[in-house]
Amino acid sequence: MAQHLKRLARKDPTTKDINGVLKALTSLSMLLKQKSGKDIVLIVPQWAFEYKRLLMDYNREVRRATHDTMTNLVLAAGRDLALHLKSLMGPWWFSQFDPVPEVAQCAKRSLQAAFPAPEKRLDALILCTSEIFMYLDENLKLTPQSMSDKATALDELEEMHQQVISSSLLALSTLIDILVGSQLDRPGFESITAEPKHASKARATAISFAEKLFSSHRYFLDFLKSQSPAIRSATYSMLRSCIKNIPHAFKEENMKTLAPTILGAFQEKDPSCHLSMWDAMLLFCKRFPECWRAVNVQKILLNRLWHFLRNGCFGSQQISYPSLVLFLDSLPPKEIEGEKFFLDFFQNLWIGRNASNPSNADQVVFFQAFKECFLWGLCNVSRYCNGVDAINHFRVALVDNVLIKLLWHDYMSFSSSKNEDVVLWRNSKDPSESSTQLVHKRPMDKQNIKYPKSDAQHLGKCIFEILSGIYFLDRDQLSAFCATFQENCLEIVKQTENIEKTENVEQIIRFLALMGQYAVLKDENWPLIHLVGPMLSKSFPLIRSLASPDAVRLLSAAVSVFGPRKIIQELIHNKGHSFGHLSYDGGEKLGQEDFLHIFKEIFTPWCLHGNDSSINAQLDLLLALFEDEYFAEQWCIVITHATKVESCGSKPGSLDSNQIAVLAVLMEKAREKLKERKVGVDFNHHQDCQPDHWHHELLDFAAVSVTSSLPHGTSDSQFIRAVLGGSTEDDQASFLSRDAMILIFKDVLKKLQTFIMASSFIWVKDAGSLLAVQAVDSITELESSINMLEAAQFALEVLDGSFFCLKTFCEGSDLVPCLSAALFIIGWECNMANELVNSSDDQSMEINSSDDQSMEITKARMNFGEALLSLRGKISNAFWQSLSIPSQKRLGSILILTIRSAIFKEDKVNANEIISLCSLWMAEVLECLCQDQYQEQNFLDLFLANSDVWPLWIMPDSGCAKRTASFKIKEVSIKTNTSGSHKFVAIIEKLIFALGIDRVITVCGSNTLSPTEEASKELATSCFYSRAWLAAEILCTWKWEGGSALGSFLPLLCSYAKSGNSSPKEGLLDSIVNILLDGALVYGASGELRFFNVWPISSDEREIIEEPFLRALVSFLIILFTENIWGRDQAVILFGLLANKLFIGESVNAECLRILPLILSVLIRPLGSTVSGELHRDAFPTSHEENQICDTIKDWIQRTLLFPPLAAWETGQGHHMEEWLHLVLSCYPLTVVGGSKALNLERDIDPVERSLLLDLFRKQKHAAKSAAASQLPVVQILLSKLIAVSVGYCWTEFSEEDWEFVLFHLRRWIESVVVMMEEVAENVNDVIINRSSSDDKEVILKKLEHAALLLDSLRINVARNALYAFSLFSGFTELQNAEDADNSNPLRRERWDLVKDRIVEGILRLFFSTGVAEAIASSSYTEASSVIASTRLDHPHFWDLIASSIVDSSLHARDRAVRSVELWGLSKGPISSLYAILFSSKPVPSLQYAAYFILATEPVSNSAIINKGTTYLVGNTTDTCDIDSSSEEGIQLREDISCMIEKLPYEILEVDLVAQQRVYVFLAWSLLLSHLLSSPSSSPTRERLIQHIQESANSTILDCIFQHIPLELSSAYGLKKKDIEIPAELLEAATAAARAISTGSLLFDVESLWPVGSVKMASLAGAIFGLMLRVLPAYVRQWFSDLRDRSASSLIESFTKSWCSPPLIADELSQIKKASFADENFSVSVSKSANEVVATYTKDETGMDLVIRLPQSYPLRSVDVDCTRSLGISEVKQRKWLLSMISFVRNQNGALAEAIRIWKNNFDKEFEGVEECPICYSVIHTVNHSLPRLACKTCKHKFHSACLYKWFSTSHKSTCPLCQSPF
Repeated sequence: MAQHLKRLARKDPTTKDINGVLKALTSLSMLLKQKSGKDIVLIVPQWAFEYKRLLMDYNREVRRATHDTMTNLVLAAGRDLALHLKSLMGPWWFSQFDPVPEVAQCAKRSLQAAFPAPEKRLDALILCTSEIFMYLDENLKLTPQSMSDKATALDELEEMHQQVISSSLLALSTLIDILVGSQLDRPGFESITAEPKHASKARATAISFAEKLFSSHRYFLDFLKSQSPAIRSATYSMLRSCIKNIPHAFKEENMKTLAPTILGAFQEKDPSCHLSMWDAMLLFCKRFPECWRAVNVQKILLNRLWHFLRNGCFGSQQISYPSLVLFLDSLPPKEIEGEKFFLDFFQNLWIGRNASNPSNADQVVFFQAFKECFLWGLCNVSRYCNGVDAINHFRVALVDNVLIKLLWHDYMSFSSSKNEDVVLWRNSKDPSESSTQLVHKRPMDKQNIKYPKSDAQHLGKCIFEILSGIYFLDRDQLSAFCATFQENCLEIVKQTENIEKTENVEQIIRFLALMGQYAVLKDENWPLIHLVGPMLSKSFPLIRSLASPDAVRLLSAAVSVFGPRKIIQELIHNKGHSFGHLSYDGGEKLGQEDFLHIFKEIFTPWCLHGNDSSINAQLDLLLALFEDEYFAEQWCIVITHATKVESCGSKPGSLDSNQIAVLAVLMEKAREKLKERKVGVDFNHHQDCQPDHWHHELLDFAAVSVTSSLPHGTSDSQFIRAVLGGSTEDDQASFLSRDAMILIFKDVLKKLQTFIMASSFIWVKDAGSLLAVQAVDSITELESSINMLEAAQFALEVLDGSFFCLKTFCEGSDLVPCLSAALFIIGWECNMANELVNSSDDQSMEINSSDDQSMEITKARMNFGEALLSLRGKISNAFWQSLSIPSQKRLGSILILTIRSAIFKEDKVNANEIISLCSLWMAEVLECLCQDQYQEQNFLDLFLANSDVWPLWIMPDSGCAKRTASFKIKEVSIKTNTSGSHKFVAIIEKLIFALGIDRVITVCGSNTLSPTEEASKELATSCFYSRAWLAAEILCTWKWEGGSALGSFLPLLCSYAKSGNSSPKEGLLDSIVNILLDGALVYGASGELRFFNVWPISSDEREIIEEPFLRALVSFLIILFTENIWGRDQAVILFGLLANKLFIGESVNAECLRILPLILSVLIRPLGSTVSGELHRDAFPTSHEENQICDTIKDWIQRTLLFPPLAAWETGQGHHMEEWLHLVLSCYPLTVVGGSKALNLERDIDPVERSLLLDLFRKQKHAAKSAAASQLPVVQILLSKLIAVSVGYCWTEFSEEDWEFVLFHLRRWIESVVVMMEEVAENVNDVIINRSSSDDKEVILKKLEHAALLLDSLRINVARNALYAFSLFSGFTELQNAEDADNSNPLRRERWDLVKDRIVEGILRLFFSTGVAEAIASSSYTEASSVIASTRLDHPHFWDLIASSIVDSSLHARDRAVRSVELWGLSKGPISSLYAILFSSKPVPSLQYAAYFILATEPVSNSAIINKGTTYLVGNTTDTCDIDSSSEEGIQLREDISCMIEKLPYEILEVDLVAQQRVYVFLAWSLLLSHLLSSPSSSPTRERLIQHIQESANSTILDCIFQHIPLELSSAYGLKKKDIEIPAELLEAATAAARAISTGSLLFDVESLWPVGSVKMASLAGAIFGLMLRVLPAYVRQWFSDLRDRSASSLIESFTKSWCSPPLIADELSQIKKASFADENFSVSVSKSANEVVATYTKDETGMDLVIRLPQSYPLRSVDVDCTRSLGISEVKQRKWLLSMISFVRNQNGALAEAIRIWKNNFDKEFEGVEECPICYSVIHTVNHSLPRLACKTCKHKFHSACLYKWFSTSHKSTCPLCQSPF
């Protein structure tokens, strides 16, 4: 422990080792917990010393840890600490007042740990009183310099000193309060009731020390001068404690010093000091009332007080404002001038109310203080005045100058506009200089200040509370305010067009509201009697005559606040002549008859006949005059007067437009009043709160009359909406009877139906006929009227404001569903019309007539539809679902029938648009109307119901709960026009995507009970059912707009089948298969079946199957088994089912036999038992099911063996024989890829089955030897399939004769296609070469299409099987040659090499032929090449096999193939053919890779890049470019890649990241980089090619590359952090770049490029960038240095540094280390750790050391070259050689070793006497490495040709740079 204490003292003030101190304290705390009290007591003295020092540490964490250690010490020491308590208690008490709350809390916990009880803590303080006072006294004497080491920063010392002083003062004041104060005043010890034992002694000691400290520290006044707010606040606390506890210390001699300081404390600006300041000041004034004599009140107190108030108390509003009343009470009356003081006080107080952006709480406390001070001043006037008159004058002055001219004036100045802030003026002069200004006149200089709007409310409340206080104090003082109030109101009434007065009205209305809020609730009548009543009595005649809206609003507000009867009483009482014979003396309540009479005769006519500007206000007043007890009578009076049926209009019984407009506004306001009453508490106690109370026959009659009358006025719909209600879901109260509402909505429906029936869409008219119609005559009338659109608009406006009231009478009425359906139908019509207009060039086309009137009508209909859609958007789904069940069914039925009609009958709009719209409509119907699964399924059943046009193939049985299905009886031709059905299926697919298969096709019973009994029964009978028929129908439809069975539906069904519970899904899958199988058996005879393949059926080949059920079944089974949804068990069951269906008794089922091969080709794979990676010679069945399957297949082979051989077949024979042979062959599946990858067979067979298959093969072989062997196409197809299958399954049993037969046919079939393809190429060549000038593009394209017709698909399919068999043969020979060296083996390589080479050559010829044809065609038109390229798309597998064979071909075979193409003599050669395939407009990925492979390898690679004039030399593997190194002739790239290397357009950056154009650019650069890497580094041609790239290649390629690499994520994720998932594109690009640098090859990335995707493109981009850095570093560096985007360059550098630079640097250093410079004058040393190379060149007595440093981001950043030593070399030459080295290494596009070698050669040449170029000062050119050869004829100096060319170009001269003579 002692050691740890020593460590506490070792804190270095320079390094501030805070962590060391904290560690020492932590360790000490842990030790204290382990030691006993006796051990700990020994270190307490030393701890006490360190404790005192640590408490004053600058770091709060050190102080906190110190207190934690103290806590552990006292807990461990226990009572043994008592001996050392006095030495600890001083700092311990001081620490309780640490300025950091967390640290102070830790200190208090340590003290409480030692003394848990408050009594014990008090005893400890009493015991150590003297020591504490002495310690605190020492602290107060400290200075910053004496506190710490000189090394401590001055600012830290100042802060430490401030903390110590403030804490000591607080500790001192609190200690005095505890020891000297009474028991109740002890802070922290209030609970102690008994007097401690030595309390009196301690009190005396404390008083003594306090007096000494008070005098010795000059009354602590010096501390008030401190800049620290904490010290000043603590000083105020100390002074308060002294005033309270040692008042005798304040003597007359020190009062002159203390009084000005304390009473002048208002100059304190820090709000943190104000609480203690007020405490000290108020206590000082109270204890020493004579203190005022010692100060100049005006100068010391008042001036500072005014400044304090004007500045809003400097932010201490919550503290200072409540203290103002206490301060006023403490002021001596003799020291101030009463009236002047209060006026100045309130003015300064008012000015400062917004000085420091006060909060709402600050405003509340301000107005509360203002009110208290004002009322205090009124109540205490007698202090300052003598006599009644003087007192009255004083009060009048305060009321007039403060209440009226200040408060009320500013209240009226608040703006009532919609702005959030109000503008208030204030005096800008200093009131202390002109204190009487407020009394005599308003200030003229105004300053605009914005105040929160809430101030008006606080101010109004303050005014009213002051008025209330004045009323109860001296009501006579109200007269001045009442006069001002009445004057303001009369001015408002007189000035009707004044905006400022309108704002004042708002303020007065708010003030009246405040009266209602405070006075009326307290039953105080004085505001009405003294303020409002007299005001209204004087202004009412003017209000009636002028009809000012603001004046009427003022009257309405008064009525609302005080009640109608009280207001009328006041009006009669004050102005009885205004109401005729009525008068009121104020003695009793106004009677009912009188009240109603006045209401009827005066207010009702006046309020209902106002002008447009005041009618709203007058109607508000009319409704405000309603009394609850007279509501019925008053409402009857109003309605009777408003309608006046007997005398209105020219038409009997109708209302004029003015009446309707007034009624509309009146009913709207009545509805608002109804809503307000509903919010109130006593809702049911008011008669006008019930809608039924508002009903009236005259109102019903008026509403029905307005609805049925035509034409409609502008206010008609407003009136109807107001009386109906229902604008929102919460407002369903109507002022009309049910019968009147039904009549109105029936008329509305008629108008909408008429609009619908006038549509140009057939399906809309069909929908209109579904709506209920009762009055045909009315509809006819509207149809013939030009007002149809106006009537529909009226109906829409009515519905827009009253739609939700329909819910009140939907039971038993067809109106609600029909009206709702009309909304949907018109909105849907608008949707479709918009689509039709948008898709047509002429917007009037299809839907509009030719005349302008029809155009206008169409536009009006669309605008109407848009408005209706807006209305529908306001209606939530909850409303539709709240309708009754019958209404929902009726509505859903209308809408679904409308959708079906639109699908099948609409032919004007594009099918895709119809599909999109109808799917959205159906989803909308389900979403709006369906609350549960039962309703949804009912609506779906209705939508999917059977009809004449749907479904096309399968007929569902909707009456069955299981949703079974049957086939359509009539035969459906696949060529029938089925556009409607296809659209329907497309819509169903969209619904499935939106809702899910489990809601459309597979439906499970919901746990939620359905609301109807019928639904309950349905769900009880079946908890699950499926629409398997629907899935089957979709599969049979196969293709539709925007989707297909293969592309969209089957993947969705597959995903569904893999997820969740399997039992319902298995039932669905079984049902689909059964339906499709039955359909295939029924319709199996229709359509032609083609069987070409011996491998799984591809998606393209499935398209060939014409029969819909079979095609759907095969596709469905493929996805079930390939996705492992079904397994072997299901395959066995289905195989057995099909085998049983093959025979009907003893006869063969022809339909089953016809479809069985295709189905079996899918089933046979899951039935197989091959173990992956293992080839079985003989496999035996392992189960009963396998035995049955094998026996069945053997039986099928034996039946086939009974047929005659294929060679004997003749035309018209062998129909069943063909199908049986297809069936047998389908039992032996092969993989798609041939070669060695096909050795793992799809199925194992036993020896017996293999023997039967071999017999079938040999039977064909023996028959084929006959000269009369059949050449029928079907025979060739079957024979090629049989050979492929036999080679795959029986090759081990083949004899030499068998192989001869196989290879003979394979070569014959392949050669047949080669000849055909070469003939096509020749025909294409003839078309292009022999075209005449009159042949345009169309003629050429037709000729090319005719030439392409020579391609026979049947021969290609046969050759495809042959190619597959050949790939198997090649794979078997490779395997056998590796395993068996027996010369007798029939597969020995030597026996078949010649035949294989001839076949491979034929395949290569075939490949080059198709490329040559496309290259020749592309030389004419781009479209021409597409004609040839598109022929390859019909046979993708055939070309895949071609490409596979080409990649595996030998160099010799490729050499011979190239020779043959060169000798062919066509207009294009082999290189052009390869580029044509590589950059084809209709690419085949496998062929593209094959073309790239040949272009990138020997023997073609040397001629693939550079455009050479020499003839290609076959077999020469060296660079054949005969360009002498001294020649400066330019080099040219082949045109095939030049356009992508040199002429790359900048638009490439804007195309899609996986666009074909980008892919081809990357491939071109890959070829170029591969060629550079494979060329010898010292080759002159390579150097010139690199120079050409440096000068001519477009660097846009690098911008393009980094579009694929997400560099912005590289820095965010940190590329090599394994714990963070890196984006796939970034990871692939980085990995590919590193791999390309290491391997120097791009083949891997190119081979894996297809199918092209973003990740694969990123990988290729990264590989290209990596190889560029290795081959073309200077080219990349130049691009990088030109970048202007710093962020992008930083990210690129980071990527390069992380992934590319390390392997590049390692490779460079390794090459330099391995390089042999073979010269005693030159040596190189390498430092891999420092990435440095030191090159030393010595010659005779001269020498030079150059250090080459590789940066971390090499080669993006240039290498640094520095000369570290030179001997015998001038500074000029040294600098020149250094610059030459820098130039060589920076311009070198290749290895640094080569740059160093060239630099050395440059030195050698210079020492040999070769002249340097005067332009670049180098012997060897830094770029092309040539010597100076061009000499000036005058001065004889020699120059580099490149330097001279640059000189001529930049100087624009052709003179010698040195002598200036013509060159």
